[in-house]
Amino acid sequence: MRFTTKQLTLCALLAALALALSYVEGMFPAPLPLPGVKLGLANIVTLFALCALGAPYALAILLVRVLLGAMFAGNASALLYSLLGGLAALGVMALLVRAKRLSVYGVSIGGAAAHQCGQVAAAIVTLGSLAPLAYLPALLVVSVFTGALTGFVTGMLLGNRFLKNVAE
Repeated sequence: MRFTTKQLTLCALLAALALALSYVEGMFPAPLPLPGVKLGLANIVTLFALCALGAPYALAILLVRVLLGAMFAGNASALLYSLLGGLAALGVMALLVRAKRLSVYGVSIGGAAAHQCGQVAAAIVTLGSLAPLAYLPALLVVSVFTGALTGFVTGMLLGNRFLKNVAE
């Protein structure tokens, strides 16, 4: 798939926004005293891109954000966690959007749950143990709330006429 100049510019802008949101989110303490739990503000951009532009654009934005985020943080293990979580989330959200049975809230919650599963998979690979699976139920409960928040914000963005025109 070839990007036009306008599409490439929009993807670059959205990737920069996602990277900035991820960086800013890292500056605040976790909302819950659970390791690895974040709100997932950068996922707002991924879900918006998926709904407004399509899966190839969302994938490009996700990959740029994950790769640059890991490079700026200088943390190679963060790359594995972010990549597996992000790809799992995007894959599930793309399937749920195509099914057209869920609102943006349901798609977002499904993506948040998949993101947690992807990160637990990364932990299993990193540690060489199945022990992180014990932490998955707590992460899935939290993903309902973080996914609902992400879905709420994305729904507001998608409802904004100005943003719809920019994405076209």
